[in-house]
Amino acid sequence: MATSLLTAIPPVAVLLPVAILVALLPRRSGHALGVVASGVAIAWVWLVPAGAHVRTPFLGFEAVLFNVDEFSRLMGLIFGIIGVAAVLYSYASEAEGIQTGFALSYVATSYGAVFAGDWLTLLFFWELMAVTSTLLVWHYGGKAVRAGFRYALLHGIGGTLLMAAILQTYVVRDTFLFGSVPGGPETVGIVPGLPAALAAVGIGVNVGFIGLHAWLPDTYPRPHIAASVFLCVFTTKTGVYGMYRAFPAGNEAIAYMGGGMAVFGATFALFQNDMRRLLSYHIQSQVGYMVAGVGIGTALSQAGAFAHVFNHILYKGLLFMTAGVVVYRTGEESLKKLGGLAREMPVTAVAFTVAALSIAGFPGFNGFVSKGIVIAGSHYDFAHGPLYAGGRTTLEWLLLLGGVGTFMSFIKFGYYAFFHGEYDGSVADANRGQTVAMLSVAALCVAYGVFDSALFAILPFDVTDGDVVSHVYTTYTVDHLVEGFALAVAGLIGFAVTKRPLKRLGRVPDVDSLYNPGVFYGTRALVVGVTELYAGVDRAVVRGTSALGTIVREPNGSLRNLREGRGEAELSGRPLRAGIGFSILVLVVFVALALLALG
Repeated sequence: MATSLLTAIPPVAVLLPVAILVALLPRRSGHALGVVASGVAIAWVWLVPAGAHVRTPFLGFEAVLFNVDEFSRLMGLIFGIIGVAAVLYSYASEAEGIQTGFALSYVATSYGAVFAGDWLTLLFFWELMAVTSTLLVWHYGGKAVRAGFRYALLHGIGGTLLMAAILQTYVVRDTFLFGSVPGGPETVGIVPGLPAALAAVGIGVNVGFIGLHAWLPDTYPRPHIAASVFLCVFTTKTGVYGMYRAFPAGNEAIAYMGGGMAVFGATFALFQNDMRRLLSYHIQSQVGYMVAGVGIGTALSQAGAFAHVFNHILYKGLLFMTAGVVVYRTGEESLKKLGGLAREMPVTAVAFTVAALSIAGFPGFNGFVSKGIVIAGSHYDFAHGPLYAGGRTTLEWLLLLGGVGTFMSFIKFGYYAFFHGEYDGSVADANRGQTVAMLSVAALCVAYGVFDSALFAILPFDVTDGDVVSHVYTTYTVDHLVEGFALAVAGLIGFAVTKRPLKRLGRVPDVDSLYNPGVFYGTRALVVGVTELYAGVDRAVVRGTSALGTIVREPNGSLRNLREGRGEAELSGRPLRAGIGFSILVLVVFVALALLALG
């Protein structure tokens, strides 16, 4: 009975009404309901048996609204865990109930996407995610409105490309079901060729492919500090999940794109002084490790990719919480206007330090475990590439270089925000609710770093079983420890060397500096061009019709005016000639259409 109840309805069908209630109830009770609902979702996902549940017709096609396997279960667990912490943080950070309602609707649609058992259902919730996350951004007003518009536009384009890929896949396979679902096609993923290319680019918008990534640093620093905690989690990680569904056997180009993202994002993060903008670039960098793992396509690398999804949601959510507390207490976003906050805000400084060491992959923290698995996959399961050196593949070097950049970025963040100089004045630390949310997530970052077996237990593949993976992974070996400490030392030296030039560096332009004005002025030119063309045609038709009427009513007078060089309204006969020409054109078109119809 309990099992049938768990499988009877998908989580999204419960979480969406909860989101509406959170928006309507008084702020305190609404947020309490949000915390409870997120906690129930954790237990629900943990207990529900694997299988394709809730099979139903959808728009005339067979759909599976609740498909549970080890991949979707992991996503559901971590979505629920961060949901509890983020709702509590929202309440403590004075977020309005309606904002948290929008946030939970975003969470709900993310659940709908990751538990879909077919492409049509996944696409439906994929697009709803774009809508709910845009509403969450827009709610804050101000600069967030225009950033939210750009965000919605890009994700709309990405979703359209993914839809084209899905439709072409349907034409070939005659079903939208995933290959892993009973009754699905024999082959899994998106059909190779043009559909695969469209899917890669469409999903690439969500995961932040280089060139398609600028919506991240453009959008996430704009809204309320609590909204940023939700935003940093769901879109990009659901994108990684979608990338796995599209390319379950991997793809070499996608793997290299992931390596490039790791380096590019870390580099641009190093250039930033806005705290949340820096963290946004590091979303791209860290998602690069996940994309690389999916692209490599082996059991080891894909286990690493989803381990990193799980861990990244924890430490990235925590980083946005700590940055949010600094903004909440000081009102400052820029690192240049901060300093010495560790003495004023010790709890926040400790939480930041845990999160920074986690994202950088320092031994003893969760990022060290999951990054290590992905890097091992790039070492044992991937082609050498053009820059093979020192026994390491090209992709492996890219991931290691991204790790050095990550250490440099967070040494910079911590140095200028917490440990360098003195803050001018007195400032309070995180309040009780913020403290509980941050320290709870920080404890998980440490727990999954120390007790790596707890993480291994929820991965889709057992990385400790030689029959499952190409190379058994052991976290705490001498080689892994040396590598972790070496990256930290390289990052420390790198920051010391670049500290002075970075301090003098202004805002470094990204690709959005080109395409934002290009799209704005290009769209305006298109609209003006179309309206002016319409106006010109309208004027010509009116004048031509008027002249034609004159010819019909007064043929002798009109011809005399034509001979004398005069026209109606003293237009020198131009309306008359235009009317004659227009009449001839209409006659020709009419005759042509008639002949086509008769043929």
